[in-house]
Amino acid sequence: MSEEAKEISFDELGLTKPLEKMTAKELRALVVAKLPMITGASGKDKDVLVAEIKEVFGIVEEEQVSPYKKQVIEIKKQIKAMRAEKEGLEDRSKREYLRRKINKLKKRTRKLAKAI
Repeated sequence: MSEEAKEISFDELGLTKPLEKMTAKELRALVVAKLPMITGASGKDKDVLVAEIKEVFGIVEEEQVSPYKKQVIEIKKQIKAMRAEKEGLEDRSKREYLRRKINKLKKRTRKLAKAI
């Protein structure tokens, strides 16, 4: 198995896009055509195929943790507290103020999540 993997390098596969972006159909065709050491490709799901291809070539997946994760968690706690406060209010203008504030905080969490 390792001898066959050495014959084919990852660059020689001629991929035009990353493995995660490929469809299951494209991955199956790739495995059948160029990676005979992986068997049973026609019955496997996309995530299984991607994992096996990475295993064959020794690609280690690194988990990316957002540097803003703690900030996002704190903002979400604030949002939860504001929602609870909003439910107890009867004054319409104060509810509207809290609703807008919550909306701005939600937008900030989305921006922070994107900024990796």
